[in-house]
Amino acid sequence: MRDLHQNQATRPLPAPAGARQWVPASRVALDTARGGRRAIRDLLHGRDRRLLVVVGPCSIHDPAAALDYAGRLARVAHATRDALFVVMRTYFEKPRTTLGWPGLMKDPDLDGSGDASRGIVLARRLLIAVNELGLPCGCELVDPLTPHYLGDLLAWAAIGARTSESQVHREMASGLPLPVGFKNGTDGRLDVALNGMLAARRPQHAMGIDAAGGLVVRRTPGNPHVHLVLRGGDAGTNYAPDVVARAARHPAALPLARPVLVDCSHGNSGRDPARQPAVLAEVLRQVRAGQDRLLGVMLESHLHPGRQDWRPGRELAYGVSITDGCLGWEETEALLFDAAGAVGTLLPAGAPRPAASASQP
Repeated sequence: MRDLHQNQATRPLPAPAGARQWVPASRVALDTARGGRRAIRDLLHGRDRRLLVVVGPCSIHDPAAALDYAGRLARVAHATRDALFVVMRTYFEKPRTTLGWPGLMKDPDLDGSGDASRGIVLARRLLIAVNELGLPCGCELVDPLTPHYLGDLLAWAAIGARTSESQVHREMASGLPLPVGFKNGTDGRLDVALNGMLAARRPQHAMGIDAAGGLVVRRTPGNPHVHLVLRGGDAGTNYAPDVVARAARHPAALPLARPVLVDCSHGNSGRDPARQPAVLAEVLRQVRAGQDRLLGVMLESHLHPGRQDWRPGRELAYGVSITDGCLGWEETEALLFDAAGAVGTLLPAGAPRPAASASQP
């Protein structure tokens, strides 16, 4: 039998423990990540009635622009903290339908060199910086190795539309110590994500690595904080009131007080970023109408609106997405304040928030 690695170029990766020693997390960054996890659990279980907003670039290709964005978002998160709990999208991996840039983790230099060791370092540095602003971070986990390198700095994670049906990713979610959203499939069907939630709540045996990089089989505890993300699909949108209500009644959703988050982009916007505000407006209308099973929303947003094509060696415009089109910062800021105003009118005046989730920067 031909050897698996014959004629394949390889390069070593640091063990997770080594990467964390190279780029150690500060106490402030770890406290922000852990506090964010507690806050989102409170939101999921109805102990905190604020709206969760996961917002930020479709993907991060320029850490400097991402940190610029984070500084602006942190100020808005602080100003709206009585009504919203804001998490920044820090997406370092991109699943591809065929081929394309795989994300900062695997190709940080945007040249096809695949220097994943450098990608891990850049991702950790950025996550630390964003968390030190008091802004919790969330990302989609594409490679099951990723949480070993970045998981200590994440407050929330998503399992994407292409991987919600993957047994490996369900096992991974079962062992993560943070809330995880399962997205519906690319065709728009909900059953893939709902079945993924049921599986991830149960203990699993998962093959993986330990902190030293050794191969192990791990018995995961099961994750009681998995929820549904409605992102639309090939068949159209899926954020209408009847879809939200049906999803919230499914057995996979019943253990949670607020199991449904709506992704305002992707299939729900027809991949047109200009339609995201209309999706957000409909979600807020449902919340005002008494739909108390909605956890929150996700928005794709960057410093400047739209997107740009990426090619190796091409100079890129600052603060513009190279994957999906995004809202610009000015519109995003206005939408967040509008959402806070809409939600704030529904919360009891002076209602106490749990101490663990009370503050943003």
